[in-house]
Amino acid sequence: MTDLTPLSSLSSALADVVTRSAPSVVAVHSHRSRATGFVWKPGLIVTADEALADEGDIQISLPDGSTAAATIAGRDHTTDIALLRTDASLAPVKLAATVPPLGTLSVVVAADRDAPSAALGMVSLSGKSWRSLRGGDIDARIELDVRLRFAQQGGLALDASGDAFGMAVLGPRRVLVIPTATIERVAAQLEARGRIARGYLGLGLQPVRLDDGIGAMVMNVDKAGPSAAAGIRQGDVIVAVNDQKLSGVRALSRTLGPASVGTVVDVAVRRGGEPVSFKVTISERPEA
Repeated sequence: MTDLTPLSSLSSALADVVTRSAPSVVAVHSHRSRATGFVWKPGLIVTADEALADEGDIQISLPDGSTAAATIAGRDHTTDIALLRTDASLAPVKLAATVPPLGTLSVVVAADRDAPSAALGMVSLSGKSWRSLRGGDIDARIELDVRLRFAQQGGLALDASGDAFGMAVLGPRRVLVIPTATIERVAAQLEARGRIARGYLGLGLQPVRLDDGIGAMVMNVDKAGPSAAAGIRQGDVIVAVNDQKLSGVRALSRTLGPASVGTVVDVAVRRGGEPVSFKVTISERPEA
């Protein structure tokens, strides 16, 4: 008997990595959409929100070929994480908190056409935390040099040791990984509340140019919101928050994350050309 070559050893090791994780990976069927999900906790499946339809029933195809019904426990568009509930009995995957170094091999285990699938690639970027285009806080920037089909979104990203370090999703022109830290944080809130708390000022704003910078004109005010309670009116122009000059309406919106709820901010406005200051207690954004 000949000894195994390094390449055949690597091949066998990768096949073993896929075999061990595949029982926790499912196919997710929603209205005219297909995705992948993995078992986060007993009865709870994490999948890619972007690939999940906004309406209709949800079914999951299990590794043994059977199907089961699922319902949406919660979803967060900003981090691309959705949580499903199901009565199907499946073994959860253990997520590793590590962020893989640049250049390491990665295997994405997913479902494609209701069958297990695997794709081999490399970690092409491994960096610090970042904010998505939709305003979600992602704990690490991980990109993979790998090709995935749309239905493989939500698959498990594994390192060469078989540790699952996140969920693979399709970003603009690249494959991104939503890391374990983000999944654990967001999925726990979705499990408990069905949604992610967001800060709310209760204002409709329009950017305006000022002689000394940028402001945000108040176009409408929610009468039941925190800004109305503080005394801010339609026509006021916000110029600073907590003594920081406003850099734009979008920048202001991005500060209204989960941690902002309940905090008090100093809002500096110009009313009829005169400076006025208000203390606003940020509330939680209503679901509607």
